[in-house]
Amino acid sequence: MATEDDKGLHSKAEEFLQVFKKGAEFTGELMRENERLRYRVLQLEESSRATEGRTESSDESRKLTARIKELEQEKEEILGRIREVEEENEDFATRYVEIEQENNNLANLYIASYQLHSTLDFKEVLQIITEIVINLIGAEEFAIMLLDEKTNELQAVATEGLEREDVPSVKFGTGVIGEVAKSGESYFVEDVSSYVSDMASPMVCIPLKIKEHVIGALVIYKLLQQKSKFAQVDYELFTLLAGHAATAIFSSRLYSDSERKLSTIQGFLDLLTR
Repeated sequence: MATEDDKGLHSKAEEFLQVFKKGAEFTGELMRENERLRYRVLQLEESSRATEGRTESSDESRKLTARIKELEQEKEEILGRIREVEEENEDFATRYVEIEQENNNLANLYIASYQLHSTLDFKEVLQIITEIVINLIGAEEFAIMLLDEKTNELQAVATEGLEREDVPSVKFGTGVIGEVAKSGESYFVEDVSSYVSDMASPMVCIPLKIKEHVIGALVIYKLLQQKSKFAQVDYELFTLLAGHAATAIFSSRLYSDSERKLSTIQGFLDLLTR
């Protein structure tokens, strides 16, 4: 079922297409008017040349020359308007491509989030999140870190392109990662191209939180080669992904804990009934 955000995006896309069509029609009209004026100027120029061989008053000649200049000026104005419309059409076309990409990404995220919430297996949830970060975000090296409330530390529970042992534990509220977990605010480096990998200071750090309760963080250290920077849609994907991932992780951990407790209780009962 389409969400309000999905409807809003489709509505924007429809509105854009209407504006794009009107722009194209306006451009066509301007081009036709331009051709008509050019043809008229040629007629006047031919008429002007024809009058050179005949004896006419200098006043009539001046009027004809002035009219030609007026038409030339009008022609330049129309050409200027055509160029403006062409630039607007290019902007509309670029935005249309961006909207299409955004719709595709949101559709893919919807499918991925459905997969996330279709299982309560903790390891499977982590694997799905890993695939989403690779395929939708374009990350090559990253880690999923969860907060251990007993030690008050963030520890890596899943990694890609890295060894889990290479990602150090981080004290809550300490360093870039710890501060993100404490504040609940995302962190991005200003210039992705100049970033140098640093386990303590990632390229991107996104808090995994349920409402205002942070349960961990997604930290990214390297993007895929074909991904040189983040687009606006990436930031939206990060926000949506973080919410879905946090909920799925929290639910799967609760389920795993309850399963272990039930198994322990069942074992205890079995001992009592022997």
